[in-house]
Amino acid sequence: MNFSVSSLQDWLHREYAQLLTSGAQLLLVLLGMRLQTRDGWLYCFAAIALISVFAWLSTLYRLRALRNTPTSKIASAAQGYVELTGRGQAYCEQPLYSVLSRRPCLWCRYKIEQRDSRGNWEPAGSGQTDDSFVLRDDTGTCIIDPEQAEIVTQHYNQWQEDSYRYTEWQLLEGDIVYVIGQFSTQGGSTLAFNPRMEMNALLTEWKKDMPTLLARFDLNKDGELSMDEWTLVQQAAKREIDKTMAEMQLQPDVHYMGKPADGRLYLIGNISQQQLTRRFLLWSWAHLIIFFGALSGIGWVLQHGAVWP
Repeated sequence: MNFSVSSLQDWLHREYAQLLTSGAQLLLVLLGMRLQTRDGWLYCFAAIALISVFAWLSTLYRLRALRNTPTSKIASAAQGYVELTGRGQAYCEQPLYSVLSRRPCLWCRYKIEQRDSRGNWEPAGSGQTDDSFVLRDDTGTCIIDPEQAEIVTQHYNQWQEDSYRYTEWQLLEGDIVYVIGQFSTQGGSTLAFNPRMEMNALLTEWKKDMPTLLARFDLNKDGELSMDEWTLVQQAAKREIDKTMAEMQLQPDVHYMGKPADGRLYLIGNISQQQLTRRFLLWSWAHLIIFFGALSGIGWVLQHGAVWP
């Protein structure tokens, strides 16, 4: 099996939601019951406590990001880390189709499993789309890049065909989509334009073709540009730059949302901010309860020096 740090990071990124809500702690309890030894229970309870701490910190991090970031309108959102809510739309006329069910969607993740000779489901393939889509509210539109986002969706479908099991998660066009991430705008209103530098660059370009420059501005035809003629060259270059700047400033603003460069939470979901907050809050309490339960289990085993029947 090929293994690398990047593949591990990709797995953790794609499987985060399943990891938090999985029965990892339950499996460790079952392992302890199977081992039926003092050391076995201690190791299992310690692992449960570590998993619970990690899960609690991760959930708390997400909960704080959602609570501390106010929802903005697209047209008035500040550049930087923001939260948006709107309706999801396709980025272009040609729709994206989900990989397995071939259903029109904005985004999908899929997993394929095959039943082995012992009746267990083994991974046979997985992946997800990374095509951009559009978020629209009552003030404008924003292009959403789902690459490297943590995506939470209510659209889940699973079915079996012969010895294969197929699972698919989707975001659909028309969904009310919630996004928290790095917001940026490109266009006329945000254009960084230095007229002096642009004019110097244009004059340098013109000087590379002196015959054409002389044909345009050498009024006395002496083969050289006098001071007055060079002034005409500069005035023409300034008019050219002013025209270019005016045209660029008329370009419409295009808004983008992507993963923050500083690693902060980038989350997309078709679940409301209130529902997501409630979900993370419940999970944070659940992981705390499991953590203290594991500590109590360690204490019981150390005190009694025995295991449960």
